[in-house]
Amino acid sequence: MDSIAVFCGSSTGNDPDVTDMAFKLGEYLAIKDINLVYGGAKVGLMGQVADGVLTQNGNVIGVIPDFLKSKEVFHPNITELIVVETMHERKLEMHERSNGFIALPGGFGTLEELFEIITWGQLGLHQKPIGILNVKGFFGTMLQFLDTMVTNGFLKQENLDMLLVDDTPEKLLAKMEAYKPTAVPKWIAKEQT
Repeated sequence: MDSIAVFCGSSTGNDPDVTDMAFKLGEYLAIKDINLVYGGAKVGLMGQVADGVLTQNGNVIGVIPDFLKSKEVFHPNITELIVVETMHERKLEMHERSNGFIALPGGFGTLEELFEIITWGQLGLHQKPIGILNVKGFFGTMLQFLDTMVTNGFLKQENLDMLLVDDTPEKLLAKMEAYKPTAVPKWIAKEQT
């Protein structure tokens, strides 16, 4: 993997440990010579991840819709800033420029990005690893809910297993590097493969 898209909050939240972890993830990506692809903002956890990469002289590619750039939330010091028209174009551009994805804590936007990219993987539109950096158990109740979806027959275990979860950048990246994609995507019968 030479390029990872990171989905995370445009705010920092109220736990400094989460902010610190976002910065450390950025540093670690740069140390591993992995480009950061992210939402292009200077604010929140997004800005922290970018700043972490930049302190280690890494490459940061920001993808931002024009309406957010005009509000001057874009990061002025990143390697490359790509301006798109819509939020959907932003996700597509981030997908095309990345070999994997990591979600950090965030709000609705972060979850929407995470679940769309998981769905694309479930449907066989990509086979890239998807990681959750579960800082201080932030995603714990969501992960329990996903287990409930499996228990109730709405989600297959092999699709849930596409989500790689750990609580440090080092362990999560190791899981992502070792990832083997699901052989058969959803909606394709085994006899069709």
